[in-house]
Amino acid sequence: MRLKVLSKSTLLLSLATAGLCLSLTAQAGAQKEEQLSASVRTLLQRSVSDQAPQKLAFASQQEAQVWLDEMSRRLAKRIPDANFRFDFLSTVHYEATRAGLDPHMVLGLIQVESGFKKYAVSKAGARGYMQVMPFWTKAIGTPDQNLFHLRTNLRYGCTILRHYLDIEKGNLYRALGRYNGSLGKSKYPNLVKSAWQKHWKAPFNTPRHNG
Repeated sequence: MRLKVLSKSTLLLSLATAGLCLSLTAQAGAQKEEQLSASVRTLLQRSVSDQAPQKLAFASQQEAQVWLDEMSRRLAKRIPDANFRFDFLSTVHYEATRAGLDPHMVLGLIQVESGFKKYAVSKAGARGYMQVMPFWTKAIGTPDQNLFHLRTNLRYGCTILRHYLDIEKGNLYRALGRYNGSLGKSKYPNLVKSAWQKHWKAPFNTPRHNG
């Protein structure tokens, strides 16, 4: 009888743990679905479909290693697996730089959006690290794309934020508001800025990237 009770408790604990990721209340509101012009749609489609090999944008391999080592140290408590941490940070840096965004700002955004939880889902249905709304795969990608996949999620998230920055003529505060679905409100942009400046400022002697 005792073994049966323990087995049931373990099962309930496992189910509760699994449900936590899928019901995580992330800061993402919801990017608003909008009508895209043909030219913008084509540009965004091209951006998310590019599968060129990743290449970190540093002056030297030594600079890249300094950046990865320092960011990995800061991220260790949130992502314990060192190999995955390296892959995660390399992908963040590549996708952010590719979109003309500061990778450190993107790390701050991910912290606020999902707390670095791969399977985070907001109440609005936004998914993954950068809390991307599923309608984007239909609008500029393909419905079978998995928004929980690391590179897919970061590719969409960075592409969408770049799109909002272009709409707002480089105003990051307003672009972040659009990304969160809270344009004109200060809470979300301030949370991202605070996380960025407090936890993810660029290490000394590494290049800075401006969105």
